[in-house]
Amino acid sequence: MANAASGMAVHEDCKLRFMELKAKRTHRFIVYKIEEKQKQVVVEKVGEPIQTYDDFAASLPADECRYAIYDFDFVTAENCQKSKIFFIAWCPDIAKVRSKMIYASSKDRFKRELDGIQIELQAADPTEMDLDVFRSRAN
Repeated sequence: MANAASGMAVHEDCKLRFMELKAKRTHRFIVYKIEEKQKQVVVEKVGEPIQTYDDFAASLPADECRYAIYDFDFVTAENCQKSKIFFIAWCPDIAKVRSKMIYASSKDRFKRELDGIQIELQAADPTEMDLDVFRSRAN
């Protein structure tokens, strides 16, 4: 079903990969991109559970927008192992204006397709989504 605001559909694989991450923890992260010609959001890259935050950050292009999911593991002040699922709207300042507009207008509908997102981040440069930001938002 296409998004009324931007006309973007969500490929079934997007939801499938997210459910695998959420239920089975088979992925550390998922990077999604909008295929303008196909008018849909598709999975661009999936990170294995052993991959690190640095692997995730390196998979986001410096000059293009993306959506991403990151499964963040952390230890609480009470020494409990926890995990939070982050949705990241990555829109670097140097991305094309058209791309920023399409990603912004499609974001809410796309997020609704992924049931189980716990925390949302919007980032225009890597410092807005570094590990310290994840830690402070997760607690």
